[in-house]
Amino acid sequence: MIQLQASGLPTWAQVTERRLAHIQRVTSLLRAWGAAMRVPPEEANAWIDAGTWHDALRDAPIAELREITGDRKSPDGLLHGPAVAIKLEAEGERRKNLLDAIRYHTVGHAHWDRTGRALYMADYLELGRKFLAEDRGFLASQVPHNFDGVFRQVVRFRLEWSVREGNHIFPETVELWNSLR
Repeated sequence: MIQLQASGLPTWAQVTERRLAHIQRVTSLLRAWGAAMRVPPEEANAWIDAGTWHDALRDAPIAELREITGDRKSPDGLLHGPAVAIKLEAEGERRKNLLDAIRYHTVGHAHWDRTGRALYMADYLELGRKFLAEDRGFLASQVPHNFDGVFRQVVRFRLEWSVREGNHIFPETVELWNSLR
């Protein structure tokens, strides 16, 4: 059983106040979208848990994340999602869609259900981020009306940014993009 703090985070979470504020904004978006879309309660709970837990180890030491995941090769910024999923699963979490949403929230996953897709969008569209604020605010307002269309646009924005910045494009991201065609 997962032991939770008053914030809803697992007792083993390692987040700064700034990260906690991000988590709360992501979760707030997910709650609002779920309510507006009349998402069934079980799915809505998965969305909220995904938002609350996705960055639970974002501020943990890299050595600790590598120890949890056993991953010695991936870039540092990609370790927290898999580490959280591993710890949640070890404590009894069995919702595969939730675990996959958290595990792949930084790179994407072609086989996500709406939980993974909602988390991916909320993590990108939350209003505390300053870049493309108007565009992202508009997209966030459209999720309940055009979930799949906004998801496609968010994937496109993130992929275009990676290309523009000369960043590595991960195979999971390419597979996600190709699954949308």
